[in-house]
Amino acid sequence: MNIHQLLDLTIQRNGSDLHLSVGFPPVIRIHGELFVVPGSEAVTPEQMNGFLLSVLNSQQKDIFTQNLELDFSLELPNKGRFRVNVFKQKGHPAIAMRLIPVVIPPFSSLGFPKVVQKIPELKQGFILVTGPTGHGKSTTLASFINQINQSRAEHILTIEDPIEYIYPPGKSLIDQREMFLDTKSWGNALKASLREDPNVVLIGEMRDLETILSTMTIAETGHLVFATLHTNSAAQSIDRIIDVFPEVQQPQIRLQLAATLEAVLSLRLIPTIAPGRVLASEVLFANPAIKNIIREGKTYMIDNVIETSAEMGMQILESSLANLVKSGKIAPEMAQRFALRPGLLSKLLR
Repeated sequence: MNIHQLLDLTIQRNGSDLHLSVGFPPVIRIHGELFVVPGSEAVTPEQMNGFLLSVLNSQQKDIFTQNLELDFSLELPNKGRFRVNVFKQKGHPAIAMRLIPVVIPPFSSLGFPKVVQKIPELKQGFILVTGPTGHGKSTTLASFINQINQSRAEHILTIEDPIEYIYPPGKSLIDQREMFLDTKSWGNALKASLREDPNVVLIGEMRDLETILSTMTIAETGHLVFATLHTNSAAQSIDRIIDVFPEVQQPQIRLQLAATLEAVLSLRLIPTIAPGRVLASEVLFANPAIKNIIREGKTYMIDNVIETSAEMGMQILESSLANLVKSGKIAPEMAQRFALRPGLLSKLLR
């Protein structure tokens, strides 16, 4: 099978990822589990070179040769887009391809508490979506952006590596910038964004001190900013943002974060009893208590505030997992596997 046939098969099997590595047969991830493509044999170095020739243009080949890794997007017309990462392992190229569906799911279908649907109605502030790779961050952000796109006229600017979802025509003007195709660096793109007259800015990932500082500056100047971070919980996300700065800068960063933060969503896609996956989420809204905790550097108190603020729509991850168990969607042992606080989950399931 050539690479386009393998991508077609990934779409047909409702897979999320295709993995190609020399010495192993092609592997598809379906509902979080890895499956070898039936009837396939181990990929040879010659086959891998053929796969690369099918997906890389000359400029991408040069970048990969120089950097030994490369992110880009690949589109199969009318079928889907793939976020592609090419990298080296044991001296050979390897490819990981993530399926990005053609249709952006409506936010109401994702499984968040209803109060979360009000986030796109905000005009300014900082919204952070966190969680492990492959657990719905990009889909959540795309649904937020498309809800804005369909409901009001705004200038929406996205900075991505690479561009993932393509937005349908709506009321907004949407400019999507891809790293190394439309800009040479995250720093350049973020600095230039303030001169591009956006109302809403989506930042694919906050990677380091420079991108975090620029993101907060954009939010502080009256824009609505969405960004992602690879962290496990709302409290850990806030700690990560603050701890990346030198200690002397941290008091100022806490003030900036407290002034701009509106919400943190921490996501997990949990395998269901029937084949599939369902969303579990931790939801934090930056009410006065949370803002005061951030200013004072007492983030160890955040979990307690979330637990005691259910009337505002906040929920701890274990509460979401417990509700999924009680509704018969996931098994108790699966909930325990994903819980950050197993003792609390056990208490909620009694």
